[in-house]
Amino acid sequence: MKTKIFCDIAELKVIQKFNKKKIVKGFTTNPSLMRKAGAKDYKLYSKKILKICKNKPVSLEVFADEYKEMKKQALKINTWGKNVYVKVPVYNSKGVFMGKIIKDLNKKNIKLNITAVYTAKQTEKILQLINKKSKVIISIFAGRAGDSGKDPLPEFKKSIALSKNFKNVEILWASVREPYNYLQAKQLGCHIITVPPSIIEKIEKFGKSFVALTKETVQAFLIDSKKSKFKI
Repeated sequence: MKTKIFCDIAELKVIQKFNKKKIVKGFTTNPSLMRKAGAKDYKLYSKKILKICKNKPVSLEVFADEYKEMKKQALKINTWGKNVYVKVPVYNSKGVFMGKIIKDLNKKNIKLNITAVYTAKQTEKILQLINKKSKVIISIFAGRAGDSGKDPLPEFKKSIALSKNFKNVEILWASVREPYNYLQAKQLGCHIITVPPSIIEKIEKFGKSFVALTKETVQAFLIDSKKSKFKI
């Protein structure tokens, strides 16, 4: 099975560039990326993204923290394009499981990207609520788990095994830290990995030999020592 690469970005110029790449099969965003990109009007900015990406899936996230407002935002976001996946968190900021919103939106055949997932138990709770028709992405945050000293791989393995009976569910490797994560995601059988632009460019250059890497590394050291005019 091929692991699809999604680009994790909100900057319009970068989206334009990476939308042309065959390796990029979709896009993911979040409120933090939107803010970094300078978005002031969430709806207007999202529609600019969707104008660029007409034929690839785009995940746009709600930013409400309570059920009623979250549902209101999700229903509006869903109308912005046929390729939209509405991104909702598995828990809100108070640690409350968002099962009701997940179930309600899934019943309405709204494509979902359930984000900020860390454990197979969370995956299991999601799968218990959804049907086997409406498309669902479950985004598991590998990098952030690793940053806290936790091994995310067992959680991926269990989550992928749990989701095998759901043809409508895709497991996504989120919070990438290095290009090698793409190979890890492939080996595990992840359906999707979402990657920042700089790491996508490194993935495109895969294949250098260790000899070539050694040579490049030593050359870089040599150039820097000459530029600094070091003497012993």
